Amino acid sequence: MSRVTATHPACIALGANIGEPLRQIEAGFSALAALPRTRLLARSSLYRSAPVGYADQPDFINAVAMIETALDPHALLAALLAIERAQGRVRDFPNAPRTLDLDIVLYGDLVLHEPGLTIPHARMLERAFVMVPLAEIAPDARVPGQGRVSELAARLDAGGVAQLRRMPA
Repeated sequence: MSRVTATHPACIALGANIGEPLRQIEAGFSALAALPRTRLLARSSLYRSAPVGYADQPDFINAVAMIETALDPHALLAALLAIERAQGRVRDFPNAPRTLDLDIVLYGDLVLHEPGLTIPHARMLERAFVMVPLAEIAPDARVPGQGRVSELAARLDAGGVAQLRRMPA
């Protein structure tokens, strides 16, 4: 008898601003698609945004991926951290430049607050560079306790977020 493993939709924010950011975001999408028991469902266009927090660094390239995964949130986080390390990510200080940043922004309707893992992502609702690409691929998704992604994204000032490359439908 085969065992059925439940899958969950999850949304992952991708960002990069040093090295070859465009290539690194593409490599991030490929690495997400290659995760075990995971399927890449959608990928947003690529966007350019100014850095947040530590401003003395290059602009970021950002995107969001929607996946379906049988990995639990902790296993997914461990996999994302491994992808970052493989892409040369070094965590020098908060908001430092990075070769690749991968964040779980949504994991189904899960709400989780633990050291090292908060779902939905703690600052996603403040960040147009996350919400704009998320609204592109999952406008009807809901942020638990907050509302529909498209409505939440529309409330943000997205003036500093510029679409670079539209993904084909």
